[in-house]
Amino acid sequence: MENTFPTVVQQTCSWSKVMLMMQNHQGFWNHQDFHEGSLLAQQTFNAKPSDIFICSSPKTGTTWLKALAFAIITRQQFNQSTSPLLTTVPHECIPYLEKDLEQIKQNQNNTSFPLVSTHLPYTLLPNSIIASNCKIVYIYRNIKDVIVSYYNFVRKAFNIPLEDAPFEEAFNEFYQGISWYGPYWDHILGYWKASQERADGQILFLKYEDMKSDITSNVKRLAEFIGHPFSIQEERAGVIDDIIKLCSFENLSNLEVNKSGKHRPDTPVAIENRHYFRKAKDGDWKKYFTDEMVVKIDELVDEKLSGTGLVLK
Repeated sequence: MENTFPTVVQQTCSWSKVMLMMQNHQGFWNHQDFHEGSLLAQQTFNAKPSDIFICSSPKTGTTWLKALAFAIITRQQFNQSTSPLLTTVPHECIPYLEKDLEQIKQNQNNTSFPLVSTHLPYTLLPNSIIASNCKIVYIYRNIKDVIVSYYNFVRKAFNIPLEDAPFEEAFNEFYQGISWYGPYWDHILGYWKASQERADGQILFLKYEDMKSDITSNVKRLAEFIGHPFSIQEERAGVIDDIIKLCSFENLSNLEVNKSGKHRPDTPVAIENRHYFRKAKDGDWKKYFTDEMVVKIDELVDEKLSGTGLVLK
C-alpha cells in the first residue's frame, strides 16, 4: 500500500520529518514530488530510438556524467569558453524525465540533442524506452561514499541542523533500503541484469571510481557509445582534454552559477545549486563510518551483489 505525505518543507526540518515525505512504489522509495512526475512519465512518455538516457541512483556521479555527456554532444556548437555549462547548472542542461516532459518532447524534434536524464530504476522506466531500444548510460559508485554524499545532500537541501540529523539514523535507513530511488543495490541490479539479458549492447555501465582513475579512456568510451566519437584530429587538438577540464569538479564548482541560485526554485524540492558540488572525493566515508557500520554494509553488499562481479566496497 502507498502512503501520501506532505511535500511542503519548512525552513528547518529534521531527518525523520524529511523521511516522512517518502513513499514506496513497486519496491522503490521516492520523495512524493518526484513520485508524481515518475508516474506521469510512465503513463505518457513516448521514447524515440535516438534518445539517449543518462541513468543513475542519486549521488553516484550524476552531475559530472551529465556535464561530460552534454559537452561531448555539443562540442561542435560550443567550446570551453562558450559552453552553456559555464552559465547553467548541468541539471538544467539535460532535461529530467520525472520533471521536464515538455522540454524532452521539444528536444525530440531536434535530433542533434538526444540526451535525457532520470533516476528511475530500470523496472520503472516507461515501456517505450525499452521498446525503442534507446541507449542507456548508467553510472554507479562505492556504496559507502554514496551514503555519505546522500546524507550531506539531504541534510543541506532541507536545511536540517546537524543535531537533528545523526549520521547513524541516515545509515540505518539507507541500510534498510529507504533512500531516494532506493534500495541502492536493487537500483544497480536492475540495470545490471538488463545489460546482461539484452544482447543489443545498448547499456553502458560506468563506475565513478574508474572514471576518476582513467578519465580520458572513459570519456572516449562514453563518446563512442553515444554516437559522437572523437576524431584523431580532435584528439591531437586537445578537444578531449578541454572537455575533461571544462567538466572537472574544480572548474564547475567554482563557477558562479554553481555557487548561487537554486535548481527548480518554484517547486517544493528547490535545491541550491551549490549543494550539487560537495567534495567529489573517494573515501570520505571513513570520517563517518564506525567499524560496525563497515562490517554491516560490506556484508549486505556481498549478499545483494553476489555473482555480479560489481564492486561497491
